[in-house]
Amino acid sequence: MEIKSDTYKKIGGEVVPGQDFSDSRAEASAKIAIVGNPNVGKSVLFQRLTGAYVTVSNYPGTTVEVFRGKGTIGKERFEVIDTPGMYSLLPVTEEERVTSAIILDGRPDLLLHVVDAKNLERMLTLTLQIIETGLPVILVLNMVDEAEKIGIRYDIALLSKSLGIPVVATVSTTGEGIERLKEMILQYHRKVSINTFRYEEPLEGYIRGIESLLHGDYPISKRTLAILLLQKEHGAFKIVKEREKDFDLIHDLIEQSEKIFHNPVSYELALQRQRLASKIAHKAISLSEKNRSKYANWLSLRMISPWTGVPILFFILYFGIYKFVGEFGAGVLVDFLEGTIFEERINPWITELAVQLLPWKVLQELFVGEYGVITLGVRYSIALILPIVTTFFLAFSVIEDTGYLPRLSLLIDRLFKVIGLTGRAVIPMVLGLGCDTMATMVTRTLPTKRERIIATLLLALAVPCSAQLGVLLALFDGNVPVFSIWLGIVILVFLLVGFLSKMVMPGERPSFYMEIPPLRLPKISNVLTKTWARVYWYFKEIFPMFIFTSVFIWLGQLVGLFDALVRCLEYPISLLGLPDKSAVSFLFGFLRRDYGAAGFYDLKKAGLLTGNQLLVASVTLTLFLPCVAQFLVNVKERGVKVGVGLSLFVLLLSFSVGYTINLLLNVSGIKL
Repeated sequence: MEIKSDTYKKIGGEVVPGQDFSDSRAEASAKIAIVGNPNVGKSVLFQRLTGAYVTVSNYPGTTVEVFRGKGTIGKERFEVIDTPGMYSLLPVTEEERVTSAIILDGRPDLLLHVVDAKNLERMLTLTLQIIETGLPVILVLNMVDEAEKIGIRYDIALLSKSLGIPVVATVSTTGEGIERLKEMILQYHRKVSINTFRYEEPLEGYIRGIESLLHGDYPISKRTLAILLLQKEHGAFKIVKEREKDFDLIHDLIEQSEKIFHNPVSYELALQRQRLASKIAHKAISLSEKNRSKYANWLSLRMISPWTGVPILFFILYFGIYKFVGEFGAGVLVDFLEGTIFEERINPWITELAVQLLPWKVLQELFVGEYGVITLGVRYSIALILPIVTTFFLAFSVIEDTGYLPRLSLLIDRLFKVIGLTGRAVIPMVLGLGCDTMATMVTRTLPTKRERIIATLLLALAVPCSAQLGVLLALFDGNVPVFSIWLGIVILVFLLVGFLSKMVMPGERPSFYMEIPPLRLPKISNVLTKTWARVYWYFKEIFPMFIFTSVFIWLGQLVGLFDALVRCLEYPISLLGLPDKSAVSFLFGFLRRDYGAAGFYDLKKAGLLTGNQLLVASVTLTLFLPCVAQFLVNVKERGVKVGVGLSLFVLLLSFSVGYTINLLLNVSGIKL
């Protein structure tokens, strides 16, 4: 089993080809892989060991990103890999498959298994599996400060002796224990872990029986390979079948084991590992009555309970999204940048300059005018979109750092099960409020194909990205009735389409589990770093798209294509009761969702939209086709047939809902 992948180095904001993932020791003498459950501090530890130099690897056959970095300890140079979170070497999600492959195939010289000190007993089951591989392992007992706050203390020496591997206590956020960890890395990398754990009979007998029939050369211990074979892990099956002449004997043993146990072999293994993990943890842990986190525990429970969690959610949405992003970002900042900076100063100056320097009107219209690169493309991207996405990502980073998102997942889990999803889908849905394209890629973390398709459909249909949402909030401009009706309709469509998708699409009932980190006060430095990285990435993506769109419109006008497309949209637009110029906004909406909303923003400023038209336009545009980038990702992630089918469904539904709203408003005589 050999890892091949394309890698990319981020240098000065540019992405360039890098080294191959599996053979990357040209600049480093050894390779370290950081593994563990989600939310245990792997990424912070990665930063402590590597600094700023980062390489991004796309694992072959997937779009799962794996971060690599270089670090020097003493006089030795190491390559460090930060892997996606996992719970077992027997993978369920695509992220777990990637991490499992890195451990089992990538031949790392050392594994750093990072665990949350507050949840050692539960996480030790993965430690036991990793030790069985025979690879060098150091257990990193992270967040010991938080464990001490709730009265948990560890006998590190006893824990190390029980496991047979080094154990280092750390607080990765402050750097405590990192120097000790580096010393241990120098001493222990490339050493073989000696597994002394044995399972109960007859399970142990089957493991040894299969192990004795494995004669090939493998990158992991034959014991781990035998255990994976007993669990019918696809990758292990494929490799062993190719290399072993006596595979039929191995297969017979696997079939026999299934007849012996009442439960699946994977369940028996997990049960015995859990008993052993409990025994080891209880010996090493001492508990005291000390508990300084009663308020945090109380608040955590309130966030999960439906009776109190829903008001807390609305409080966060109101002040974090509506007031901060909507009023401050899309209101105060946009008004200043767009009105004071661009309309009063930049646009008049650049228009006059273009007239003086460019004698041909056709060239003038490329840069200035209604659809000019500067007066439209640069103005939209800097004056409208930049302040909105900045305030959104700032709010999102604060919410993320507090540990609220996993609690929101538990709160929403019951509701999401109604639409065929679980609380795990909250993460891509919330990310969709930042960028639907990015969120669509995150749907691969959902365990079943059915969930991934439903989530992709809902993201394409009813989750506006931060740029579009911000411009829509600017459109409402304090018009609470229109905003409230718009929000209610979008939520209703989201739930109804999700429920119908669940009923129509076959598939297994989804299960849900998630690591719950402690509540923390966000660190300003972390929040600003995350915000800067996300805004930089997002702006780097959208700015060229805005310029391209302006040039595309200019070229389209020259050859008549743009006008032809607009004329095609005029009839369905007229059925919605919207002005003729709205067709341009919908055409923009496919190029970029926020571009379309910005078009309606200009129409409203010109006094061309009534309250009723504002409602119809905002609902239809929210439900309208995903932007080009999201459409391409949909096709890439779900396939051409599903990707195109979802877009056609979304297009028809958006105009149907808009037509129905306009009809009801006209029949009832309501004037908003």
